[in-house]
Amino acid sequence: MALPIEDYALVGDRGTAALIGKDGSVDWLCLPRFDSPACFAALLGKRENGRWLLAPADVAGVTTTRTYVGNSAILETTFTTPTGVLVLRDVMPVCDARADLVRTIRCTEGTVRVRHEWVVRFDYGRVRPWVSRQEVAGETVIVAVAGPDKLTLRGPRLPHAVDGRHDDEFDLPAGDTMTFATTWVRSWRALPEPLPFEDRIEATRVEHERWAGLCAGDVPHIDLVRRSLLTLRLLTHAETGGIVAAPTTSLPEDFGGERNWDYRYCWLRDAALTLESLLAAGYTDEARDWRDWLLRAVAGDPEDLQIMYAVDGGRQLPERVLPHLGGYERSTPVRIGNAAVDQRQTDVLGEVMTALEDARRAGITETRQSWALQRALVDELAEHWDRPDNGLWEIRGDLRHFTHSRVMVWVAFDRAIKAVEEHGLPGPVERWRALREQVRAEVLDKGFDAERGTFTQHYDTREVDASLLNISLVGFLPGDDQRMLGTIRAVEEDLMHHGLLRRYRTQTGVDGLAGDEHPFLACSFWLVSAYALAGRLGDAHALMDRLCALANDVGLLSEEYDIDGDRMAGNFPQAFSHLTLVQAALSLRPR
Repeated sequence: MALPIEDYALVGDRGTAALIGKDGSVDWLCLPRFDSPACFAALLGKRENGRWLLAPADVAGVTTTRTYVGNSAILETTFTTPTGVLVLRDVMPVCDARADLVRTIRCTEGTVRVRHEWVVRFDYGRVRPWVSRQEVAGETVIVAVAGPDKLTLRGPRLPHAVDGRHDDEFDLPAGDTMTFATTWVRSWRALPEPLPFEDRIEATRVEHERWAGLCAGDVPHIDLVRRSLLTLRLLTHAETGGIVAAPTTSLPEDFGGERNWDYRYCWLRDAALTLESLLAAGYTDEARDWRDWLLRAVAGDPEDLQIMYAVDGGRQLPERVLPHLGGYERSTPVRIGNAAVDQRQTDVLGEVMTALEDARRAGITETRQSWALQRALVDELAEHWDRPDNGLWEIRGDLRHFTHSRVMVWVAFDRAIKAVEEHGLPGPVERWRALREQVRAEVLDKGFDAERGTFTQHYDTREVDASLLNISLVGFLPGDDQRMLGTIRAVEEDLMHHGLLRRYRTQTGVDGLAGDEHPFLACSFWLVSAYALAGRLGDAHALMDRLCALANDVGLLSEEYDIDGDRMAGNFPQAFSHLTLVQAALSLRPR
């Protein structure tokens, strides 16, 4: 059975990432890419669906602590047992064009009996590979192969390769160290030559520390801000520039329910917001990479713009169910792909244009092609902006005129106008100005409930939605405008659950799904920023402190938080939660 979500930590090489539990088990890893099929999938099923365990054999009386090494993604887990102390170090080396997970165990006190279990199951835990012992460069390795995939296990002690797995137990005395590595290659390629471990691990640590050191330190909760930025970077594919929303699929929003989605893709919105956070923290290289990814992904007819793409910019993301996996805590179905790819979400271009405007302000020069693409997208929006859509939350119910979507339409035109007025780029600015004013007037007329003094979720309801907090964050209205203050009050009254915000009231049936969900962490981080703009700095700092206390022991956040169960929910770690944490911290910087 999988651990609580908060008991996992992330290691990655900016090509893919693994979730490793406090028990020393790698329960989730997709190779070679974030959106590839998993070869370790115990997270969503059983250990027979694939895992890699290195830990004390007897867990009785064991206490566990863990930490990242400095400002890196190198994870160290310390097991204190009745007989000794075992330290496990996990890392995926970067900058070497390989897909490796390297695990080192070191006994620092006494003697520890170690359990080593390597169970590979390709295609999301479904395909049992052929496992054998082979020789590579004079070294014995264990090889698992099936279809297009091949994994090798290297290490100093590999006595068993039977029944489609490797199982071993041994004593490790004080002072002894063993290093094991799993490497992925295409099944038709030769087994990879062994590479030295320590030099690659040290190079990885130095690179992580160098990058983290670029972050300005004048923000509250700086350690969590740095960890969030590092996490966002780990979710950014180094080769393509695509930014995934999370490295996991189907971790439930409602335990035991159907709200289980695949987040291993590049949402334009989430990626744009991630970019805004990175730029605000002083990072510009990622902006160039993502802009280039965007140009490739959306190239073609602007009418064909999707809300999400594969890591490489691919467009086909059909949603299907994996019935052979029982689901995290029996939350089914387990899904891969995402049917929301075909939705219309009118807000998306507003986030994209904001990120690219921020990039221009950071000194990233537009190319002829990059601005031509933006202009084409804005011109296409000008023809269809008034259609109903599925909204920010990917509603699977009826299409609506969502107020947040309309506000972000205003933002798209506003940022395009700024590109002309402030950066000298060509465009039909008079038309865009007229449309900006038309959209603004419509939102203030149809999206505002004058009786209650609040903006509404969509034009045909009096319900509110946490996304309305963005109205001041994007500059549509000042943060202390009475209409904004009334919206904050309404959101607090209707959506606050023990001090944290839900996205909306699911009881209305607006999303077309059964079940409920827990407070959505990004919404509460939005509230921090909205409080700051409204002049409620005491409330902003208090809420920020509480939210940061919800991070797990290594500083990671999921999508939602189950207050009643005191546990995390949803895909993990979630880019949306971490990017809004960064934005909230930046909104509280001393001015």
